[in-house]
Amino acid sequence: MAIRQIVKEGDSVLTKHCREVVKFDDRLAQLIDDMTETLHDSGGVGLAAPQVGIIRRVVVIDVSKEQNQVIELVNPVIVETSGEQEGLEGCLSCPGEWGITKRPNYVKVKAFDRHGNEFTIDGEELLARAFCHELDHLDGILFKQKASKMLTPEEYEEMFG
Repeated sequence: MAIRQIVKEGDSVLTKHCREVVKFDDRLAQLIDDMTETLHDSGGVGLAAPQVGIIRRVVVIDVSKEQNQVIELVNPVIVETSGEQEGLEGCLSCPGEWGITKRPNYVKVKAFDRHGNEFTIDGEELLARAFCHELDHLDGILFKQKASKMLTPEEYEEMFG
């Protein structure tokens, strides 16, 4: 496993529509392992393949405090949503920037694991937000495009410091 460089806003890879994974092989497994290590090293809760420069539909998410419950999603699709939540969101590709976004409070995702087995997974609250945020990356969308308000560093410090 290796820690990969996280691509920052301004790099065109973050605006691309990612291609579906068609080969479930050792290269895919290595990408997922590297993305997981990169995510845990960064302290974030989710990472999409374009954030490490790979234009493929692959996401890793870990909302656990212990960083030991990684969810691996290959070719994920949101199949159901309900409710609404509004809250603070940031992004590893936009360091130091925070915004307020509205997202569904419940999200069901259909995806494949690293071996090509299809499954569905449900998420609420933070996990639902992470699903939406990371899947947006696969379509070239940054959270800032969905934010109702971006916070200044002073506003962030005042609210959450």
